[in-house]
Amino acid sequence: MIDHIVLVKFGESTTREQLEEVVSRFKALRAHLTGIVDLQAGLNFSDKNQGYQVALSVRFEDRAALEAYGPNPHHQAVAAFIRESGRVDSIVVDFES
Repeated sequence: MIDHIVLVKFGESTTREQLEEVVSRFKALRAHLTGIVDLQAGLNFSDKNQGYQVALSVRFEDRAALEAYGPNPHHQAVAAFIRESGRVDSIVVDFES
């Protein structure tokens, strides 16, 4: 299994509605990707969030599924929406479990 974790930080002008839309679009990816074992997304409520407001966790069957995820047009559309919504930074962690 491959775990793919993404934390996204947005600018001050990004609205709560935009953050919730990012989460919805992340969750909708499950219907358009193959090799997903589990997908979770949500708003970060931790006091130790260092400004990262949105979290995504995807568990893929294998590395091939993770590699297919990046160029997938549905994933690319979500990435474009995130940039348009004021993305400032993101952290990505991939590991084998």
